[in-house]
Amino acid sequence: MTDEAAGGVAPESSPHPVIVADRTGVIRLVNAAAVTLLPGLAAGSRLARQGPPWLAEAHAEREWTAYGAVGERSYRASGAETGSGGQTTWWLSDETDHRATKDALDTERRRTAFLVEVSDRLLSSLDPRTCVDTTALLAAGHLADATVVVGPRTGRRVPLTRAGQDGTVTREVRSAAPTDLPGLAEALQVFPPAPSRWIDPGTAPAWLAPEGFGEIGSVLVTPLPGNGAPAGALILLRRAGRAHFTEDEERFARIFAARAGAAVSASLVFAEQSSVANLLMRDLLPPRLHHYDGVEFAGGYRTSRDDQQVGGDFYDFYPADQQGGESQAVLGDVCGKGLEAAVLTGKIRNTLQALRLVEPDHERLLKLLNGALLTSHHTRFATLVLASVARLAHGVELRLTSGGHPAPMIVRSNGTVEEARTNGTLIGALPEVSARTFRTALQPGETCLLFSDGITEARGGPSGAEMLGERRLSATLSQCAGMPAETVVERVSTLATEWVGSGRHDDMALVAITAPRRNHLSAVGGHGPGRFTA
Repeated sequence: MTDEAAGGVAPESSPHPVIVADRTGVIRLVNAAAVTLLPGLAAGSRLARQGPPWLAEAHAEREWTAYGAVGERSYRASGAETGSGGQTTWWLSDETDHRATKDALDTERRRTAFLVEVSDRLLSSLDPRTCVDTTALLAAGHLADATVVVGPRTGRRVPLTRAGQDGTVTREVRSAAPTDLPGLAEALQVFPPAPSRWIDPGTAPAWLAPEGFGEIGSVLVTPLPGNGAPAGALILLRRAGRAHFTEDEERFARIFAARAGAAVSASLVFAEQSSVANLLMRDLLPPRLHHYDGVEFAGGYRTSRDDQQVGGDFYDFYPADQQGGESQAVLGDVCGKGLEAAVLTGKIRNTLQALRLVEPDHERLLKLLNGALLTSHHTRFATLVLASVARLAHGVELRLTSGGHPAPMIVRSNGTVEEARTNGTLIGALPEVSARTFRTALQPGETCLLFSDGITEARGGPSGAEMLGERRLSATLSQCAGMPAETVVERVSTLATEWVGSGRHDDMALVAITAPRRNHLSAVGGHGPGRFTA
């Protein structure tokens, strides 16, 4: 049977261990290689007593492929029935190197999949707290029994985020010295920390582990490198009784920490930039308009894009410096859209606020503003209309001056709509500007509407391309006689919104100035309730 059983090679001469056993598990033949591997084997002995348990089990179950260990080596046993007596011949081959390679490949595949998950989850949010929580949870779920993310120290306080394998996250800010744990101070400065095998878990401070964690068996500390500044440090904990972190695990932990640190650092930069942007944005947003000195002021604003808060259109209000003085409203349109246009609107508003204190005349004020814009680095120009408002005993006196802007419309008490007779050149484009001021009075309940060309030039309607135009605007205003300023703004805003539908449109801005109705009139210079607040 030997030549046939061994596939043309006699078992006795095979370089691989060969064992032949009958159906009852009695060994009938072993070659020299098998005896060298398993010195207790001999013909006549039982495989279940002298052979490896995993091989004896496979023989009894008639399974023709089995894997197991002999000492520190891994083997594969391949069996086949040979001869007529139900004997089985087993060939053993050393699979240690092959299995080590396969295990390493499987490990790398798992780690690659994990790093993909890390990138996906960390990049899905730009909120610093979410990034830190995710870092702690991912590390606890894949690298350790528990993790602690130590944030950059602020004064004597250190932010700590702990996570366990149960998915719980706890946060704490406490007074803790980085020197309490070996390697932590270095990690917070993005220096290579001490290897985990050099850290005595018995020296770990009491605040380190999550509540109920138990005895710490090993500790690994690694930095969370950021963009130019450290994002913190990552501490991995394993319970007592588990194997210590290997050098390979330490290397992989640093790869993970590098990705996590970059994400946390990016979220911190984004949060800081958002905070600065929001702070600056508050000065760019149009103010809320209410009553001032009994006169009603109302504003409406819509940018060309729903995802932007500010654009090229703007309005502002400057209350009178003293009781009985003139208040001033301005509405304008800067050439262009987006943040750059919004920055210029902020400059115009601030410049007007300063100039009006020294120059009450509209025409001279516009010339000063024009000079200020020409000397700036901005290359954009603007159109605007000024409205000075003075409270009278029986109404409101208006001074209206256009600098290249659509003339305001005035709604009289009988529904008649008039266009203010003012015109002028645009601001910030020519060395010299000219303007003509229009004076009028508003009787009780009458309204003056300032608007940007985003209203009249809004395209939509049945064809989707027809401009709304001044005629439709005037027709709507004629129905607003005697209405409060807020209602007038709401009516015109609704008209423009319905006209454009879901189509594209320019920035839109409105300011309505309504004289007090007769039952709200008070003495000249008196301040009614609802004084304007920005």
